[in-house]
Amino acid sequence: MAFYPVTVKTATECPTAVVAAKTTWTEYPTLWPKLLDEVYAVVRAGGATQDGHNVMLYLDDVPNVEVGVQVTGPFEPTDRVVPSVLPAGEIASTVHRGPYDALGEAHVALKAWCLSHRHTLTGIRWEIYGDWHEDPADLETEVCYLLA
Repeated sequence: MAFYPVTVKTATECPTAVVAAKTTWTEYPTLWPKLLDEVYAVVRAGGATQDGHNVMLYLDDVPNVEVGVQVTGPFEPTDRVVPSVLPAGEIASTVHRGPYDALGEAHVALKAWCLSHRHTLTGIRWEIYGDWHEDPADLETEVCYLLA
């Protein structure tokens, strides 16, 4: 497993345009691209202004999820695409470098670090996907856990 340095910091609320869904971990890998396509259709049509990267917010372990993009601020909901936020508060975060199929390693390492440093997790966590690169080794994804 890769080494994942962890940072504890205070996150500010970050506006997002998302589609929310209740799914299963089995269905999620095929569902999230469809949800993201819905968000990008609204962004391309001018319904929301993208101001950052793709995001996935996990509200619990069901999972209840929000899939979308960082935006400049509030906008009028369109169909299933609604305004939301990545939450403010104290977070523990790390950066996964490499292919998305190994992203789970960052979650395992971050949860283990929080446990060993006696940080209580709320269950809310998110991923912020960095700029796209053809070479999977060049991909970067920030993984954040909201602390209690």
